[in-house]
Amino acid sequence: MRLFILGLGYTARHFVRRFGGSFSHVAGTVRDPAKRDDLAGLELHGFSGNRPAESTVNRIRDADVLLVSIPPGSTGDPALAALGDVVAKGHRKVVYLSTIGVYGDHAGGWVDESTPPQSSLDRARMRVAAEQAWTETAQGNVAILRLAGIYGPGRNALTSLRSGTARRIIKPGQVFNRIHVDDIASAIMAAINHRSGGIWNICDDEPAPPQDVITYAAQLMGIAPPPEEAFETAEMSVMARSFYASSARVSNARLKRELGVTLAYPTYRHGLDALWRAGDGR
Repeated sequence: MRLFILGLGYTARHFVRRFGGSFSHVAGTVRDPAKRDDLAGLELHGFSGNRPAESTVNRIRDADVLLVSIPPGSTGDPALAALGDVVAKGHRKVVYLSTIGVYGDHAGGWVDESTPPQSSLDRARMRVAAEQAWTETAQGNVAILRLAGIYGPGRNALTSLRSGTARRIIKPGQVFNRIHVDDIASAIMAAINHRSGGIWNICDDEPAPPQDVITYAAQLMGIAPPPEEAFETAEMSVMARSFYASSARVSNARLKRELGVTLAYPTYRHGLDALWRAGDGR
């Protein structure tokens, strides 16, 4: 199989490290290939929203699998706008990385893939529109993976505590869902191998209050956690505050049942334990 990745970000790079050897050829896009020494060894193509070079188009046209991790913008999905005609032709499998943010606020109640998206946030509504557009353009052969909050090596509560950026914002009743990047990689590979398209939530087993994660990480490090801050009075950016507008417990039952994924890190404690042993936060 030949793999092309639209948007070689944190999650996609990790997927390549885990499963790149499963493909006969791997290529992907970044904004400026000349500035990405960290991706040496990968075939890189520039993409900044305009129609890419013909060599890039040909690689996409020849790909058996297209992994899409570029988010939509205010005017829609830039990848589809530039490459929709290419995606519409052929019979490649498309895996689109979306977000559980599309479900909106459920006051901490449980939701699953049958729950209609209802977010009031513009960025979540644009995600829903992008999901629909990719599904229609690729004629249904699309796996929509709705990701929870991503953490993993170099990107977790341990490293934020060590850098001094961790905060314990307290909003009663607030829970967030999380997923380790290793488990995302396993879900992507399972979706590629699945016989058909569909929508799957990619999250761990235990939605939890955000302050609990910081407290547990501090215990692992043997340090005092940062002080509690009331959400109502905490100084936060508009973007950061918007994440607290939604509270829902997202089910991963379909991920396990249909894609057969067994999570390596079923809770944030499993993930942080492994990251601490590996040296994160030291």
